[in-house]
Amino acid sequence: MFERRIVLKYGLAGLASLLPAVVDSQTSGQPPVPPTAPPPAEPPKPAPAAPAFDSASVVEAARALSKKPYKGPAADLPEPFASLTQEQYAGIRNQPGSAIWASESTGYAIEPLHRGFVFTTPVSIDVIEEGVQRRLAYNPADFSFGQIKPPAEGKDLGFSGFRVLRLREGQPPVEVAIFQGASFFRAMSSGQNYGVAARGLSIRTADPKGEEFPLFRAIWIEKPNLASDALVIHALLDSESVSGAYRFTLRAAEATIIDTECTLFPRVNLDHVGVAAMTATHVSGTLDRRRSDDVRPGIYDVAGLAMLNGKSEWLWRPVSNRETLQLSAFVDENPHGFGFLQRDREFGRFLDDDNRWERRPSLWIEPIGDWGQGYVTLVEIPSESEVNQNIIAYWRPRAVMAAGSEVMFAWRQLWCWTPPDRPAGATVTLSRGGRPAGAPANTRKRRFMVDFNSDMFADPQRSAEISPQIAASPGSVSSVRTFINPDRKTYRVTFDVDPGNEGLSELRLQLEAQGKPVSESWMYRWTP
Repeated sequence: MFERRIVLKYGLAGLASLLPAVVDSQTSGQPPVPPTAPPPAEPPKPAPAAPAFDSASVVEAARALSKKPYKGPAADLPEPFASLTQEQYAGIRNQPGSAIWASESTGYAIEPLHRGFVFTTPVSIDVIEEGVQRRLAYNPADFSFGQIKPPAEGKDLGFSGFRVLRLREGQPPVEVAIFQGASFFRAMSSGQNYGVAARGLSIRTADPKGEEFPLFRAIWIEKPNLASDALVIHALLDSESVSGAYRFTLRAAEATIIDTECTLFPRVNLDHVGVAAMTATHVSGTLDRRRSDDVRPGIYDVAGLAMLNGKSEWLWRPVSNRETLQLSAFVDENPHGFGFLQRDREFGRFLDDDNRWERRPSLWIEPIGDWGQGYVTLVEIPSESEVNQNIIAYWRPRAVMAAGSEVMFAWRQLWCWTPPDRPAGATVTLSRGGRPAGAPANTRKRRFMVDFNSDMFADPQRSAEISPQIAASPGSVSSVRTFINPDRKTYRVTFDVDPGNEGLSELRLQLEAQGKPVSESWMYRWTP
């Protein structure tokens, strides 16, 4: 697997013919002259040392790259790899036993991924062992190609990314993460399927100027060991507007944690950047039902966006598949956390034996250090396909990243079933919307049903002290009703909203007791 370019250069000493300068002593009367000793042979030159790795060199490479005009990598591929279908690409698999470090006690192994389908951009991958970096060489023998004819021998098609495997003694390797495509990567914890994806950086997402997709051009992966039980990955990011150096520290246990550090070097002034960006699929749910004719009641990776803002207030914003593009910005300063959560863990919410949406990971972001002023931004894009990731969230700094500056961010990602941080009060477990009973088909009024869950609702006396606080802007709220179920520990609120002639209405609901909040704040934007 390794490309070992070790060239040994030996100096060759040419031995000239030695003619003895011997003069007959009887004729010359001089003593014989000893022959001249040959010059010593030139010692062989040592092989050039493999380059040592220093994480600071990735930062220097990004800094240097930012001072040059952007030049994208060549993404040309020979046929048939340039036009593979998704099914054909899925047939290209790593050969058993070809994973790097799989036979060693390292805790983790990696599998380089082939190029093809939509993954055409090459990325160089180096491994670092004992401080020395070595380039992984492409070898078609490391892959099985299914029905596709393998490339000609000696043809280097390169890699599109890599897969991370968790190694535990006495157990088969388990896939926990994958880095592939632009700056995208995914992870999951034990028993989950892939779902929400993260991005190294997003630029001008859903902006009229057009979105820019930075990509990882080079990857360096440090050989792990059981003592640290972590996999450290370095990456060089590049795009027309910015370059950057990234360091990921991955730990796979009960949850898969990826600590991310980045230094960004803008080529131009950047006023629309997404830090800690994530994307997910939401085609049909309890608030939209765009696929009402589908046998499945729900088709979504995540139920909503959770936020713990700088004022320590918990917010829950259910997401949905809209008829038109929707952008929401939640103003904040030094947020404590935010993320896409899959709170619906019952199979009956989806009835999908193939995709098992209830097993999709939640992704929770914990900023490290102060991020200053900005916005947690939510983008909801209309979609008819469950292949598309149409729901996007990220932190957008308020300050412009000036050209020639250096900007650093750090954050922790938790790919989990439930984030370790959660509201002290009640949390939302269900959000539904529809036409009020008896209302005409063309009505603009909407009825909403929101369920909260908490142990406090098992106590009828305490539940009696709670009241819902509801606001609609613009619009009016009516027909408010509450239903308490002590056995299920739920508090249900139903209410009607009349937006009048407005094109949207921002809704907010929170439970209070004695004038203080006892739940997270439910927030939703109604649109026709």
